Amino acid sequence: MEIFAHADTWVALLTLTFLEIILGIDNIIFISISANKLPENQVRKATLLGLALAMITRILLLFSVSYLISLKEPFLVISNSWFKTALTGQSIILFLGGLFLLYKSTKEIREKVEHTNEDEVIKSPKIISFTNVIFQIILIDIVFSFDSILTAVGMTNGINGALIIMVIAVVISIIIMMIFSKPISSFVNNNPTIQMLALSFLILIGFMLITEGAHLSHTEIFNKTVGAIPKGYLYFAIAFSLGVEMLNLRIRKK
Repeated sequence: MEIFAHADTWVALLTLTFLEIILGIDNIIFISISANKLPENQVRKATLLGLALAMITRILLLFSVSYLISLKEPFLVISNSWFKTALTGQSIILFLGGLFLLYKSTKEIREKVEHTNEDEVIKSPKIISFTNVIFQIILIDIVFSFDSILTAVGMTNGINGALIIMVIAVVISIIIMMIFSKPISSFVNNNPTIQMLALSFLILIGFMLITEGAHLSHTEIFNKTVGAIPKGYLYFAIAFSLGVEMLNLRIRKK
């Protein structure tokens, strides 16, 4: 495919796969909590099935969100002395998605700083029915898929073959989580700075989605047009920060 002949495609794919894995850690934790209510011989089966359902949910949401983002015709024009904008379905999705990521990221950071215990989030009586547990896992997957999909859209918006890149990243990340679900969960839980770094990336992506939405709706504030943030800046910031964190991990091990 021609899109894989460009360096931007591979950078976006690798970065997005990494973020998908990090974002999926909480999903793994909640799936594990639900699966552990089953008899021991069904726990692994429920965990793998839950991750497979998460992959299907994310791919379906990717197609639906990508369709909404394709709506580029303005449906509402606002114009006054200091503010002008022409709202489209694309700009609204990006703007609301950016706000959601900002809210989600800052909320998660606040909870982690305050040492919120995630194990207390889901507390219910022992569930024996496999069907009930799978239904609960499906609901969990839907909730946790939103920030994953919005991150994918923010990272690949404007890149040729964006939908293909997003689907591949989701599939790769879910397969990796299926194979290494226990080690991945242990690694991230033992290195909370990795989670904090990923949440900080989400804040950057949230701001980028908001500015991108404003740019696509040709927003002007005090006669100044809102410009889009070049994705190269974002990729460099993420790669540089991740590189520094890897060095920190090596130093802490020594």
